[in-house]
Amino acid sequence: MDDPVSLHCDRTPSPRGDRQAAGKALRQTVPRSAHRDWHPQGDRPNPLDLLAKSNQQRIPNLIPIRHWRMMQSPFTFMRGSAIIMAADLATTPTTGIPVQACGDCHLLNFGGFATPERNLIFDVNDFDETLMAPWEWDVKRLTTSFILAGRDLQLSDRDSSEAALAAVQAYRLAIAHFSEMRTLDVWYARLDAKVLIKHAPDEATRRHWEKMTTRAFNRTLDRAVVQLTEVVDGQRRFIDNPPLIYHLPNQAEYFEQISLLFEQYRDTLQVDRQFLLDRYRLVDVALKVVGVGSVGTHCGVALLLDDNDDPLLLQYKEARPSVLEPYAGKSSYPHEGQRIVSGQRLMQAASDLFLGWTTNVEGRDFYFRQLKDMKTAIKLKGMSARSLEDYAEICGAALARAHARTGDPAMIGGYLGESNAFDQAVTDFAVAYAYQVEQDYQKLVEAVQSGHIEAIPG
Repeated sequence: MDDPVSLHCDRTPSPRGDRQAAGKALRQTVPRSAHRDWHPQGDRPNPLDLLAKSNQQRIPNLIPIRHWRMMQSPFTFMRGSAIIMAADLATTPTTGIPVQACGDCHLLNFGGFATPERNLIFDVNDFDETLMAPWEWDVKRLTTSFILAGRDLQLSDRDSSEAALAAVQAYRLAIAHFSEMRTLDVWYARLDAKVLIKHAPDEATRRHWEKMTTRAFNRTLDRAVVQLTEVVDGQRRFIDNPPLIYHLPNQAEYFEQISLLFEQYRDTLQVDRQFLLDRYRLVDVALKVVGVGSVGTHCGVALLLDDNDDPLLLQYKEARPSVLEPYAGKSSYPHEGQRIVSGQRLMQAASDLFLGWTTNVEGRDFYFRQLKDMKTAIKLKGMSARSLEDYAEICGAALARAHARTGDPAMIGGYLGESNAFDQAVTDFAVAYAYQVEQDYQKLVEAVQSGHIEAIPG
């Protein structure tokens, strides 16, 4: 699919009932059953070629670490290959209803984090690929991730499919709920961790959410500083642990570059947050490897101290064009960091105080955010089938809330309807596409084994 998808962007006000009817009418041109099939086209790009394309302009010595992380399982391969699935999703049917999409919507890109008021909420938490795009793309990627995660956990095919189905069903029911709400109420809606614990369907799930909440409250700034920094010659600095976190040989020059980057980033913050940030001074920076898909991009950490030597940790990440852009159209933002920050603010119920963006002297875009402050994610290893299904429901509902903020929940809800027709169709798609991911994963493994692609543990 070479041309950007056609999206309905008409924001002319119309009654909720009319928009629901318009969504229902879309079933005539795009039946819900049309979302079931996955048949790779004859001109489907070689997945390894797309990976090579995504490796362009990454830090060369870190690319083998990215390959190693991706080849641990088909699920980790999927996490690092959003570019491949974006190309494939662009060939599938869509209703043309746009939302601010996550773009890399898999189950580990959700989690708990603190609001500025220090409340713990659950939400989407990765936005490197965010863009206005069809809502179906996020739903299909999320659902596929549950099939692959279930297989990674060695659950039965039935259990994996039930978890995937639960995610889509929760999305549909939540969209229906948000479609009946007032606009401001949708904007204020959030999934509070306390509510998740209170309404857990069983004791095992309640304990799971309590552990997740405890981990979040234990992941304080002070703890992160102890883990990541040390005092050398009276100066606090990051602990070198190459290749995962390290200072550069030309550290003094690099520090000056990031200092300039930091000053420019400050100007993108709200005035009150500029005032807060001005209480701190930058004392150290280091490169840091993060995630799977981001490995090899320019990511680093910054240590700041105030007059009392109390710390603040920030992360800066290179902001590259979204993998959705060739298929959904170019971003409306002139700056990739601004695209990511704006997308995050649009989708999340509450966002980091220190989100901002800037560009370095080489013309590369970056964005800043706070590092490891009351953030937590599920521990996938050892999850039971029931826990995975419960988690799928929460992710589906969280995604629906994010889409309802920028999309038209009445129109999407009208299309989805009250039956499970869409739920089952997308689950069937996810099962079929998971096999595609496994085939692509095997190609990477074979390329590494033959020496055509390098992979290094890290």
